[in-house]
This record gives sequence, structure tokens and C-alpha cells, in this order.
Amino acid sequence: MNLQKKFAAGFSICSNALIIVLKLIAGYLSGSISIISEAVHSLSDMLASVLTYFSVVRSAVPADKSHPFGHGRYEDMSGFIEGLLIIFASLFIFAEAVKKLFFQGNTGFEPLLGIWVMAFAVIANFAVSTYLFKVAKKTDSIALLADAEHLRTDIYSSFGVLLGLILIKLTGVRILDPIIALTVAVLILKTGLSITKTALNNLLDGSLPEKEVKLITDTVKSFESSGVLSFRNIKSRRVGAYKDIEITLIFPSDMTILECHNICDELEIRLEQELGNTRAVIHAEPECKKCIKKV
Repeated sequence: MNLQKKFAAGFSICSNALIIVLKLIAGYLSGSISIISEAVHSLSDMLASVLTYFSVVRSAVPADKSHPFGHGRYEDMSGFIEGLLIIFASLFIFAEAVKKLFFQGNTGFEPLLGIWVMAFAVIANFAVSTYLFKVAKKTDSIALLADAEHLRTDIYSSFGVLLGLILIKLTGVRILDPIIALTVAVLILKTGLSITKTALNNLLDGSLPEKEVKLITDTVKSFESSGVLSFRNIKSRRVGAYKDIEITLIFPSDMTILECHNICDELEIRLEQELGNTRAVIHAEPECKKCIKKV
């Protein structure tokens, strides 16, 4: 599983490197700000892919004395930095597009080379991002998911630039070039803010999404017929690929420790089946009120 994550991250790096070179060449030869903006976007993709590779390698290291809870935070940190890179890239593109739109005029350029390069970028990034989404879902990797989302925005923006270049080729209206770049900047900024928000929530031990919390609650309730009287203090968070869950279960006071333990084991298995990659800590307490420690 970890080997698959490493391969996916490495493959993304190689793909981004090739696309960056092609876009830079096409942008330089044509003088198109929209193509250059896409090259900057792909450069942020490249840096993000390097971070992703580093994070999946580090997060795969088993827990040790220095990190008894594992190294999953590397993935969350990677996702946060990737989001910041996307935001910075969007601001750079926005500034360059405004500069060309208002201060440098609409100098002529030949869009044909850019059309071919952007078409290749769309196809390549679609294939790579689809593969990354598949691996991210299979391994529950936030870093690979962020990288896939990063590339998916590149598809949309590259396709927009491609259509714009085709229109410029057909109509000769070159003011479309900086306008397209501005559109790319807005799209990239939106994605960057979304990724950063998700990663920061994980880093600050924010709760799992409401949908997953409800699934946890429903799963616990399904054990009421097995002897669980009630529950409280459900806590959840995400650490890298894992979902940490803490629950307090209330059992009949005459139930043996072994019986309680077996039910807790069954609940842990069920949570793993429902959510995947879970680490549950379940505390059992007796029904007797005077025995219950106040929290």
C-alpha cells in the first residue's frame, strides 16, 4: 500500500516536470501571458508533488519513541503547504495578467504552439489526476488527494486557456489572453483556499466531517441490542490517513470485563468497516451512577 502511494507521488512529479518545460517553452516563444500563467501553475503543482512524495514517505514510517502516535501529520502539513502554494501561484498570475491588460497593451503572438501544448497538458493531467484520485481513495491519503485536486484545477485552467487560444487564433482578439489568465487565477485561488482549510482543520485536531460523525454515532447505536446501554464523549479527528475516534460506552454493572471487552472489539471492527483506517479508543463504564467518574 505504501509502495503504491510512493509510486503515485513520484509519477506525479515526473508528469509535472515535463508539462512545466513544455509550457515554459510555448509561453516564451509565443509571448502569451495565459500560457506563462499556466506554467507557473504547473510549477506550483511540481513543488506540491515533491512535498507529497516527501510526506507519504515520512508518514509511512512506523510509530517510534519520538512519535508514539505515528507520522501521519506529515501528510496534513503537506496538504496545508500545497494549499498555500496554490494561493501564491494564483496571486502571481493575477498580478501578471493585470499588468499586461492595463499597462503593456495587447502585443501580438502566435497561439498555435500553445494550442498543441495545452491540449497535451489537459490529456496528461487528466490521466495522472484520475490515477492519483484512485490511489488516494484506496489509501485514504490526504496528501495524494490534495495533489490530485491540485492537478484537477490544472485540467480546468489548461482547458480554459486552450479554448481561449483557439478563439484568439480564429478571431484575432488578443485581449482575451490576459482575461483568460485572470479567470485561471480566480479558479486556482478558490481551490487553494479549500485545500488549506481542510488541511488546517486536521492539523488543529478539528472534528471529522458531520457525515462521518453521524456514521460513528449510528454504528455505536447499533450495538445497543448487544448490551450497550448508552454512550457519551464521542471525539474524532483525522491524522494523516487515519481517523482517531474516542468513545465512552455504558454497560450493565453486572456484565463481566470479558463481555465488555468483546463488544468493544466488535465495535472497533465495525468502525473500521464503515469508515476505513480507524484507530478507536473505547472506554467502558458501569451503569451504576456512583461508580461513574464525573468528566
